[in-house]
Amino acid sequence: MASFVISECGLKPLPHIYARPITGVISRNSSKPRFLHSSKNFSDLKPTNPIKISTGVFGDRNWGLKVSAPLKVASIEEEEEREERIINGVNGFGEEEEEARFDPGAPPPFILADIRAAIPKHCWVKDPWKSMSYVVRDVAVVFGLAAAAAYLNNWLVWPLYWAAQGTMFWALFVLGHDCGHGSFSNNAKLNSVVGHLLHSSILVPYHGWRISHRTHHQNHGHVENDESWHPLSEKIYRSLDNVTQTLRFMLPFPMLAFPVYLWMRTPGKTGSHFHPNSDLFVPKERKDVITSSLCWTAMAAILVGLGFTMGPMQLLKLYGVPYWIFVMWLDLVTYLHHHGHDEKLPWYRGKGKCISILSQEK
Repeated sequence: MASFVISECGLKPLPHIYARPITGVISRNSSKPRFLHSSKNFSDLKPTNPIKISTGVFGDRNWGLKVSAPLKVASIEEEEEREERIINGVNGFGEEEEEARFDPGAPPPFILADIRAAIPKHCWVKDPWKSMSYVVRDVAVVFGLAAAAAYLNNWLVWPLYWAAQGTMFWALFVLGHDCGHGSFSNNAKLNSVVGHLLHSSILVPYHGWRISHRTHHQNHGHVENDESWHPLSEKIYRSLDNVTQTLRFMLPFPMLAFPVYLWMRTPGKTGSHFHPNSDLFVPKERKDVITSSLCWTAMAAILVGLGFTMGPMQLLKLYGVPYWIFVMWLDLVTYLHHHGHDEKLPWYRGKGKCISILSQEK
């Protein structure tokens, strides 16, 4: 039975270990004699007197013992060396494992077509009814949590509410994210309407973010052309003042960066996700950006109205704190998506990672 180990790129077979046939007495002590009988043609492994039984039911059957000779017979020295590797190495193959270590800078041993072919066909089927069921469920949970927290209005409950509601805001963002990728349904209008409702409710300009996110996937890891979470060049890094460097690279400030990114983009880039004339967008996309900015403004106006109705403190507890929990979820998860190996994930200049391109093509 074949044995496999999990590597960074999938399953790979374990090296075969063949036991050596041994007869006689063998001593590990080199001062004592060793006896090993093994003919070169492995005749000692073959049955000498096959047994044949003839019956009326089975006919002539050869019941002789069938033994296959190993492809390689390990010597005493090889066996001792292997045992030393078991003690000093990993799984008996310390040296081989060291040579086969994952190289984060090497191209993957597969292409996008291989990934697509490995995914079952039913996973590519978009079911708008199922997608909408997730929206209804999550929106119901959001309103249910808010109603329960407002009713109880207890400081023992508020922290639990903030953690749960912030996570649910993140869930709404993910559904809007799928609308932006077109994986929510095959209906572009449905994707746009649902995406606007979901993203505007958590103060994200749907089209502005959707377009920049598409640019991010198309140029994933490209130092100049990527939109977010790309490595800064030394020139740009040195041009940042101390305050910007602190806010960008010192925790917990990067965990709160998403709203700033929406307004100002990343260091070294100009424009805004709200401005239709930003260099983020081409002329034909400006109407979409205006629409999303208006929806964002409408949501901001609703929040201001709620602040006057229920009071700013109640609005802060019901919406403000969960919003910042959501922002921290977003920044944390996207950071982990783009960093994972001790030596960082490889940046393929001018090309997106396979998983990034796959997400864009869904």
